[in-house]
Amino acid sequence: MENAIMVAAALVGAGITMGLAAIGAGVGDGLVTSRFIEGLSRQPEAGSKLFTNTLISVGLIESMAIIATVVALIMLYANPLIK
Repeated sequence: MENAIMVAAALVGAGITMGLAAIGAGVGDGLVTSRFIEGLSRQPEAGSKLFTNTLISVGLIESMAIIATVVALIMLYANPLIK
């Protein structure tokens, strides 16, 4: 019975971790790209520099979601409390 509770808690924790990371990455990507479009409309000649910075920023934001997914999977499969 205790093992089932630990497994359920690990599954819920992993789900919450991955869900919040996905929501955070989506909001972050939306904010970065909206600022990119805003900056591009104000200064079209700075488009290449803005585009490069936007791609770097989006990559860093997405890496946060990937790292959270890896941590969630570690919580599931490398948990010493779950037999």
